[in-house]
Parts: sequence; structure tokens; C-alpha cells
Amino acid sequence: MISRHQLNDIFLKKFGRDLFGSRPVCDFMRQEPLVVDVYSSLLEASSYITAQMTFPLSEDFVITQGGQYLGMGAVLHLLSAMEQQISQNAADLNKAYKQLSSSQAQLVQSEKMAALGQMVAGVAHEINTPLGYVNNNIDMLREFFGQLNCVLQAHQQLADTLLAPHSTEIDIAESLAAIDDAKAGIELEQFFADLDGLFNDTFYGVEQISELVMGLKDFSRLDQAVTDNVSLNDCIESALLIARNTLKYKVEVLKRLEDLPYIRCTASQINQVLLNLFTNAAQAIEDKGYLLIKTWTDEQQVYVSVQDTGKGIAPQHLAKIFDPFFTTKPVGQGTGLGLSISYKIIQQHGGTIRVVSQVGKGTRFVIALPRHAVLAVAA
Repeated sequence: MISRHQLNDIFLKKFGRDLFGSRPVCDFMRQEPLVVDVYSSLLEASSYITAQMTFPLSEDFVITQGGQYLGMGAVLHLLSAMEQQISQNAADLNKAYKQLSSSQAQLVQSEKMAALGQMVAGVAHEINTPLGYVNNNIDMLREFFGQLNCVLQAHQQLADTLLAPHSTEIDIAESLAAIDDAKAGIELEQFFADLDGLFNDTFYGVEQISELVMGLKDFSRLDQAVTDNVSLNDCIESALLIARNTLKYKVEVLKRLEDLPYIRCTASQINQVLLNLFTNAAQAIEDKGYLLIKTWTDEQQVYVSVQDTGKGIAPQHLAKIFDPFFTTKPVGQGTGLGLSISYKIIQQHGGTIRVVSQVGKGTRFVIALPRHAVLAVAA
């Protein structure tokens, strides 16, 4: 918006004469006065003036409803105030956006820590079982070797007696009696069979603990986008290992895993998605049920299907389950971020995740990831 004085200055320039010089003055003037309600807010009045005044010559025709003349200075003051107000609003919006982004990041981190806590609790419980009988086996082995040590010491005493230059038959008889005492209650054949069994059970327990630790290691970099060539079948096994304590009491896991090509992805993040789906499935199954996991591939993508026989999702909720903070769980049993984060992770991997569900029948999630994934930068 310019005044007539500014317009005269423009006319003095060749460009201004070419642009405006041949046009009649009435083209630049509003034929009717612009009426402004002086009791409207500054922002409303400024916005109204800006929207209505489409002509370059803007002086001498802005009046109030009461007939009071508003000179150009007043109009410019209104517009200047509006510009300041808009700038302030923009600054406030930018500040609010930063605060929202920070809060969102904190909530996402909180969900990751909750997932990590869940994993640690599950692994701790799973480790407890093999660790318990490994400890018991070690105690029994200590007892067995104590008995064996007594027998060996008795035989050593007999050997020393036989080699002694002045040993008598009585000494030898006493050494033999000591051997019999040490061997009392021990059937050597059964003894060594039991010993072999203890070693085997102990090794098995250690292997179980090792598997759990290796499985947890796959989840150890939730905050780091470390990419590698990964088989989704391996991710499934790792997630099932961590979720075993949650699943084993009421869920029978069925697997139909085809041979898959390796894809480039962040294994810890894919594991997090799968663990979330497995945990949700376990929570959806109220008594006893099944969890069917299938994988397959085509020329473009690899697929994972996770299907449960739980209570299902109501139709009105299906469109919202990937929304942040949406949850149908009781208060305190979920943040509503698990599926939202899972959706974002799959998107960042260039894939899709979709869901079909029937109330009373169960739910099926299908993840599709490109065989040649291009990873987006995590937000």
C-alpha cells in the first residue's frame, strides 16, 4: 500500500511511467470509503483493512462507523501494529513448536526406555531359570567332587603305604579300609553317569543364558541407527527370545518362516517393532491363544505377518491405532506410543505396516520392507 506522494515518486521513474502512466487515476482510487469498526480489536481491524484495500492510493477514504476520518498515518500505524502482532504470533508459534518437538522427543525416549525396561525384566526372568539350575548343578558338582576327592585321597594313602619301606600288613589293611569308607554309598557307574548329566545340564543352561544375552545385544542400540545386512527371520527369533517370558504362559507360537534374502536395515529398530507386536498380541489374548508368524518374499519386498487369536480391535479404533498416544489399554498399562513409533520406524525403512482385525477373532499386522531398503534419517 502506497500514498499518492509515493505514487508520484514512482511516476518519476521510467519503469513507473511505463507501468502506471497510461492508466486513469480512478483505477487507483477506491470509489467508496472503507468503514472500520473502531471497537474491533487491533488485529481484526488491521486484517480487515489489509484484505479490503486493494488500491495503491489509500489516503482520504478510511473512516470509522461514526464518521471519524482515519488519516494515512493511522492506517499505517494499524498495519505496522498488525505486522508486529504477526511477528509475535510467529515467534510464539515457533517457540510452541520447539517445546512440542522437545516434549515429543522426551516421550519417544520414555517409550524406548519403557521398552528397554520391559526387555530387561523379561530377560532377567528368563535368565533366572537356567541360572538357578546352573547354580544348583555347581553345588551338586562341588559335593560330587568332594566325595571323589575323599576316594582319591584314600587311594593316595594306600599308595604311600605300599611304597613306605617299613609299612606293615596292618598299615595296608587300614589304608584299604579307608578306601572302602570313602567309597561307601557310591556306585561308581551311577556316580559318573550323574556327573556327566550335571555337566550336560550346566552347559545347556550356560548356552541358554548366552542366547538371551546375545538376543538382548540386538536390542542394545535402540537410539543408534546402526545399519547392517540383516535377515528378518533372525530379527523374529531375537524378539521372540526376549518376549518368551511374556508369551510362554498363554501363547503358543507358530512359525512359518521362508528363506529370506538379507536386507539393509537397523536391526535394533526392527526388533523393537516386532517385540511391540508380540507383546501387544500377548496382551490381547485373555486366556489361551496362538501367535502365528509368517515370512515370505517377492522380487521387490520381504514380508512379516504377525497374527494373533486375541480379542481384536473395534472398527472405530482401527484408523487410530498408529496415532500418537492412542491406546485402548487401561491407564498405566501403555503410553499409546508403541505402534506410533513402530509405524515411523517402518516408514523410515521405506516400508509399510498395515492391520486387519475382527472383534472376537484376532488381529493381523503385515510389515513390508523393500529388499533394497533406502533408510531415511531418523527424526
